[in-house]
Amino acid sequence: MQGHDDDVDPGPGLGEPGTQTRARERRGPRRRSDGAVAAAALVVAMTTTLVATAPTGAVATEPPAGHPATEAHAYATIPLYLDGVTTLPGGRREPLAAGTDITFLAGTHVVDPAATTLARAVGGRVGTGRGATAPAAATMAGRQRAWLASGTVPGAGGPYEDMARAALLDLHALVLPDGAAVAAWSDKWRYVWPRDASFVAVALARTGHVDDALEILGFLDRVQSPDGSFQARYLPDGSGPPDDRGVQTDGTGWVLWAAGLVVDEITDPDERAEAVARLHPLVARSARHAIALVGRDGLPPASPDYWEVHEDALTLGTVAPLVAGLQQASRVLGLADDDALAAAAFDASIRSKVAVIRTFGPTGYARYAVGGHADAASAFLLPPFVTTAVPGVEAAWRASAVAMVRPANGLAPGAGWRDDGVSWTPQTSLYAWVAAENGDAGLADGWLTFLDSHRTASGSLPEKVLADGSPAAVAPLGWSAACVLLALDALDRGTVRAG
Repeated sequence: MQGHDDDVDPGPGLGEPGTQTRARERRGPRRRSDGAVAAAALVVAMTTTLVATAPTGAVATEPPAGHPATEAHAYATIPLYLDGVTTLPGGRREPLAAGTDITFLAGTHVVDPAATTLARAVGGRVGTGRGATAPAAATMAGRQRAWLASGTVPGAGGPYEDMARAALLDLHALVLPDGAAVAAWSDKWRYVWPRDASFVAVALARTGHVDDALEILGFLDRVQSPDGSFQARYLPDGSGPPDDRGVQTDGTGWVLWAAGLVVDEITDPDERAEAVARLHPLVARSARHAIALVGRDGLPPASPDYWEVHEDALTLGTVAPLVAGLQQASRVLGLADDDALAAAAFDASIRSKVAVIRTFGPTGYARYAVGGHADAASAFLLPPFVTTAVPGVEAAWRASAVAMVRPANGLAPGAGWRDDGVSWTPQTSLYAWVAAENGDAGLADGWLTFLDSHRTASGSLPEKVLADGSPAAVAPLGWSAACVLLALDALDRGTVRAG
């Protein structure tokens, strides 16, 4: 989900600015942190020679007129729409208005009613407890702590443990009881994007919450079209799409990819067999659709991808998820004893991967098959998305970070994205995860430091970071929270392997 088309004030959230005790230390407008500078310096140091030797086709062709890449902008000034989200007694989610000073009960994202009452009495501000009693809040807090304890907190004991706990609690709030994983809690983001939801499912599975991950995939199973396609986004009640954005092809690939990685986290043979049987209808429909999309030449038709704009030319962000998804589909279908479809999915994955190398390789794995700027989608051709890295992609991926870095030292979605100075946390956290998965702990740490340094006052990851370091747009954003957790999990797993 790329939210630039919806960047409007969604309206007031819960609470008002006040002088209460902070949920985490308020750092004020966030400038370039030492960690952020280190991340950018590390990227530059590691990729300078790669840029010099990158294929010239990578920047040879401009994208079509009307794309964000063709728009000239001064540095953007975007408000922070929400500071975060809390769960009230009874399970009701409520947004926290930007500037709200909140005290949570320890280890949770449940507002402390006692602190709220005190702040209201002393400061005369409207509180955020909504009349919650201390016993009711304590009960809700106990449930959140129990949920955290049922899984793992990646990075526990390290510098990012607080960020990981906050990310987990934010995902817990953004996933509704029926498996609808909304992208964020602001009105115009309170929808389920199959793309974002797939990342959230994988993050929850890898942190020990497999049942929640399966619920997310179950929701996607219920809303999927009979032909195996997915709309861009869905209403959280599962009744259909909220608008006419239409089908986005990468959704099919992402759901297949997520199904495979979720199954990988189930170690008990009986439980794995049960999960595979449960997922089989979703995976079979999606696989048939993906096979049809890539056809005989291995390349699907043009479609909008995570940039969320109309496309007349095929993008790497459309085809790469299909390669990843077909690889995982062949495995899951094999576990389901659907051998013929598993073989067809495997053949299609090879056909599509070869076509990507043939078509995008000469461009340096740029955004478009006809060329263009470097794009964050180059990450999708590396583990953990594909089983083995596509030849030449790692160099292109490393070079892309230099072209995509923004003033606060986070990343834009691509080198051709509008020059407005905005860093996007989905792409920055994505690069942290890919770095961690591919053994570059130093680079992953740099991006994680940037993300940790630019959270909101309540601890949530915002969608954007402005040129001056201020968090902006929606918070929390599920996609970013998921990638941060996955990056920390990958670093933990790498430590275990090394040990």
